[in-house]
Amino acid sequence: MTESGTRLIFRTTGKPADVLELETFTPREPTPGEVLVRMVAAPLNPADLNTIEGTYGVKPALPATPGIEGVGVVEDSAAEDFSAGDAVIFLKRSATWATHTTVPADTLFKLPAGIDPVQAAMLKVNPATAWRLLRGFGLVEDGGWIVQNAGNSAVGRCVIQLARDFGIRTVSFVRRPELVDELKALGGNAVFTDDDAGRAAAKELLGGARAALAFNAVGGDSALGLLKLLREGASHITYGAMGRRPVTVPNGLLIFRDIAVRGLWITKWLEGASAEQIREIYGTLAEKVKADAVTQKVDALFSLEDFPKALARLDEPGRDGKVLFSF
Repeated sequence: MTESGTRLIFRTTGKPADVLELETFTPREPTPGEVLVRMVAAPLNPADLNTIEGTYGVKPALPATPGIEGVGVVEDSAAEDFSAGDAVIFLKRSATWATHTTVPADTLFKLPAGIDPVQAAMLKVNPATAWRLLRGFGLVEDGGWIVQNAGNSAVGRCVIQLARDFGIRTVSFVRRPELVDELKALGGNAVFTDDDAGRAAAKELLGGARAALAFNAVGGDSALGLLKLLREGASHITYGAMGRRPVTVPNGLLIFRDIAVRGLWITKWLEGASAEQIREIYGTLAEKVKADAVTQKVDALFSLEDFPKALARLDEPGRDGKVLFSF
């Protein structure tokens, strides 16, 4: 049995740098149906920060340890489906900003051997969100078009890579023109700046409003620009709000084009997904990650002890990819 571990906790909500603290603790032995996992890596996600701030859709009982995803190795198991040495990810909030965490077995998904642990640590949220965006709102015909903003975000990049393999063509909008070539090299069919000129160029490329799906993570004028590129009966899905601006939908698009305006929160979807759906999505995604067919950019790795530096890195200029804790 592991004698001691370390974890980050917050006893009250607030700015993460102000309320997080590091403490030692004794990992809890698993009871029947539970598994003790030794953590290997865990990302610092916006949802984690929002949870600490008290602004997220889920508010844990305090004191709490953050961490909505990560990868680890089974250290002790009281569940028949898991054995010591199994590599696993977490499909539910599991206090992963710690060296160890004890969770119910149905929280875990067993990974294939040989998968990169840092990439696996980011498997739960962004690749699965991209999968649901592309597959959960009506199938796009082979060679059909989707449009998305925040094309350089982690989800946006996963959308590009999965759409490439699905035979779906993508138009992605970005804030900085220097990202255009990089996203095209990743498999993006067309990449434009997220402004009036970029949207006009996209409409010309599509030959009018012809996209089947639109994925919005920004809001405001950017979301409206996506709406105007959708064909009749298409769907506009919001999964983020980086611009902190509401989505405004013109009446004509609802009435005359019958556009459906939807939302996606992958955490909520997971709560209602069947075991078969979860096996299909995460089994396929894990194999794609293992084969480097779906990758996410990594900026830096930090130890738990260096959590102030990790938090500061999130806001530093020039950050290029995800920040993770590495154990």
